[in-house]
Amino acid sequence: MTHAKRLQSLLLGLSLTAFGIGRWATAAPAASTYPGTGGPVPFEMNLQPPATQIAHEIYDLHTLMMIICLVIFVAVFGVMFYSIFKHRKSLGHKPATFHESTTVEIAWTVVPFLIVIGMALPATRTVVGMKDTSNADITIKATGMQWKWGYDYLKGEGEGISFLSNLATPRSQVGAPGAPPTEKRGENYLIEVDNEVVVPVNKKIRVVLTANDVIHAWSVPAFGVKQDAIPGFVRDTWFKADHIGTFRGNCAELCGKEHAFMPIVVKVVSADDYKAWVDVKQKEMAALADDPSKVWTIDELKVKGEKVYAANCVVCHQATGKGVPGAFAPLDGSAVVNGPKADQIHVLLNGQKSGKYPAEMPAWKQLSDTEIAAVITYTRNTWSNKAAENIVQPAEVVAARK
Repeated sequence: MTHAKRLQSLLLGLSLTAFGIGRWATAAPAASTYPGTGGPVPFEMNLQPPATQIAHEIYDLHTLMMIICLVIFVAVFGVMFYSIFKHRKSLGHKPATFHESTTVEIAWTVVPFLIVIGMALPATRTVVGMKDTSNADITIKATGMQWKWGYDYLKGEGEGISFLSNLATPRSQVGAPGAPPTEKRGENYLIEVDNEVVVPVNKKIRVVLTANDVIHAWSVPAFGVKQDAIPGFVRDTWFKADHIGTFRGNCAELCGKEHAFMPIVVKVVSADDYKAWVDVKQKEMAALADDPSKVWTIDELKVKGEKVYAANCVVCHQATGKGVPGAFAPLDGSAVVNGPKADQIHVLLNGQKSGKYPAEMPAWKQLSDTEIAAVITYTRNTWSNKAAENIVQPAEVVAARK
């Protein structure tokens, strides 16, 4: 009975101090340098080193819960094995004759309840903090699509910047079904992109999430962030990075056959470096915003269209234009591509769900008028396609947007 009372006191004290431990553990100042790589490492057994205050709280909660569970495990099984060994029949002990004990009934109801409350209080505090997206310095919209991310800087410094972020690992390192890779895998295999999300350090970044096809999830473990991106819905999350560096994540939902090929890379920089990046990015966007009244030659549009196709269309429709049987429509010999150009412009601007394929064609309004005109012209004059209306000018796309 003495050991049982000591066990009850231990568990009660542990449960009552759990909330306090959670508070002082999260109050520790951030380290001056980030101790991790910003991404996964081989044979890593624990969570990634935290790079935000929320991630620190999650890390500490994880450790706290493991300690509580370990103490309960050792205490319960210790008492059980001690009782079995010290009160065995060979020593002359006889089993108790009581049928019920009010004290025991109350103890094994109250003590677990107090333990659960002690675990829930610090966890609730962190969850509430994770949902507080107010007073953000910068708001970024992230749109999941098969299989890339689109980013739009909606508010704050850098407002108006927009770009697509694609996997940068070459296919020669990945290989194909039945074909091994022809190049050695790089250091950041499958977790590198051509356009990184750039944000300033120590600024609250709100991320607004949606998707244009299936459910995706924006996840960066070092930030303690994971939020689903659902078609037709807008969700949000936030982070405030304490360290300068490059942090990597992935889409965390099974979104299709290329699910493993849509990584997330966030580059956290100083305030001055961020201003410089914003200036460069805005100049790039201004240079890409061609005058829609300009009349292009068919060769100019084909050259530009080939680049647009390689960056945005080749994953689904393939470099050969044959598509993927049963999954994505072919463009080579397509009735839409070889038919009236107005129909193809409409498809790129508004998307299309024909019912013949499981995945719908998403809208590509984020492309500029010149890019849409160029990629349409390219597809109408490539492979076996010989469309009668074989050239589209940017002005025609401008008119179709109205």
